[in-house]
Amino acid sequence: MSWLDQERTRRQALTTASGLAAGALLPGTAAALPAYAAEPRASYTNPVLWQDFADIDVIRVGNVYYYSASTMHYSPGAPILRSYDLVNWEFAGHSVPVLDFGSKYDLNGARGYVRGVWASSLAYRPSNRTFYWLGQIDFARTYIHTATAVEGPWTRHATLNTAYYDAGLLVDTDDTLYVAYGNTTIHVAQLSADGRTQVRTLQVFSTPSSIGTLEGSRFYKINGNYYILLTRPANGQYILKSTSGPFGPYTLRQVLLDLRGPVSGGGVPHQGGLVQTQNGAWYYLAFVDAYPGGRIPVLAPITWTSDGWPVVQLVNGAWGTSYPGPVVPTPPRQVTPMTGIDTFDGTTLKPKWEWNHNPDNSKWTVDNGLTLRTATVTNDLYWARNTLTHRIQGPTSTATIQLDYAAMRDGDRAGLALLRDSSAWIGIKRDGGATRVVMVNGLTMDSNWNTTGTGAEVAGANVSGGRIWLRANADIRPGAPRPGTFFYSTDGTNFVRLGPAFTMGNNWQFFMGYRFAIFNYATQALGGSVRVARFELSTP
Repeated sequence: MSWLDQERTRRQALTTASGLAAGALLPGTAAALPAYAAEPRASYTNPVLWQDFADIDVIRVGNVYYYSASTMHYSPGAPILRSYDLVNWEFAGHSVPVLDFGSKYDLNGARGYVRGVWASSLAYRPSNRTFYWLGQIDFARTYIHTATAVEGPWTRHATLNTAYYDAGLLVDTDDTLYVAYGNTTIHVAQLSADGRTQVRTLQVFSTPSSIGTLEGSRFYKINGNYYILLTRPANGQYILKSTSGPFGPYTLRQVLLDLRGPVSGGGVPHQGGLVQTQNGAWYYLAFVDAYPGGRIPVLAPITWTSDGWPVVQLVNGAWGTSYPGPVVPTPPRQVTPMTGIDTFDGTTLKPKWEWNHNPDNSKWTVDNGLTLRTATVTNDLYWARNTLTHRIQGPTSTATIQLDYAAMRDGDRAGLALLRDSSAWIGIKRDGGATRVVMVNGLTMDSNWNTTGTGAEVAGANVSGGRIWLRANADIRPGAPRPGTFFYSTDGTNFVRLGPAFTMGNNWQFFMGYRFAIFNYATQALGGSVRVARFELSTP
């Protein structure tokens, strides 16, 4: 066995924790892999990914990094991204295959907007080579899902009657499972060896009133110390440290407060996770509020003080817009781009797609094209099932679909939306045997996510032929004017602008950013269908 192979074997035997994956180096341990095993340090630019992936948990397993995020009412939930360098990311799967937490997540008599999957945690347990996802739903119960590969299948492992709010899961070096959780009052719970019950829980910290709220726990064991990383929403980050074990006592230190971020018009980096590279370097992956696009990830290197506290490396007193890239082994391949064309090849949706609430699986199919049969009779897009969503790529991007509408029925509505609590769309209306392409805006919700406006047609034109190309352009740079514009084409080449610009909202209370959304619903009776042959996401 070569020295390099011996070193890799030794690192696989190093103790691990959530956020420290197999092969991680702890501060003060052996040197990094030799330079010839690493990629050159090209610089990267923040945000590392301009898409909506909030409440970050990030881990490394061997040479692969994984990133979990919140999805609220979108299904499947808790997406997992994969990277080989912490900078370039691709979709890998979802930890929550279906939101089986009550009928409201099926749009059945109630709605789950801004409920569902909040800040949750992803960890890897070397002893059984299993990934664990842990999250609370509706402030009532905590669910644990497990899988031996992030691509799935993921299955329900346990349901705990305690709601571990904004939880961070730690796999300790002795294989014990701990959870840090809470808002302002922070607790640590120990789980049973099989992870199915709670053994004990203890309050370990109460946030001083001078700070206000702390939440968003991420739990680590680093160099023998226990750390709980906490966010002060939405402008600060703090950390608790214990030298005496997972139940404390803990000492508090500020990591950052009101730090200038790297996205013009965006907020302060916060609520992320720490991760260590193969050669021992540390990074902090946080998010920045950047509405109307949502909360987007930014990356910065971390150093440690001599007494064991993390320090964000700044550039001119701010979170840098660019840094030298992490030193990592040569990636085995390039990751799949976040933009490009999807022809819905095969018979399953790719993991970049998420439904608005759970779909009616009897009303859609993928078979080298996406067929959407009407699943709901409603005049309200927010009640319509089987609306399929895709994150918007920032700072500006364009989504184009090819829609075959010949099988639509009277009263049907199908098209492409910019979807949030204030929405607009371009699509096909079929009424009285006539077909029109229309632009509709004025779809709105109130602060309790009840519909206050079902939309009004502001522009339209007669069309025929059974096929149309619909296009939406979104400028999601934070601040004014935040326009969304719509176009259509009857030949796939020449596009015509339809309707005025739609101003996307930039309030944070809905949490999720705008998405492109493909929909088909009935206002009179079920039975109609459309086929989407092609989706393209492009940037200038």
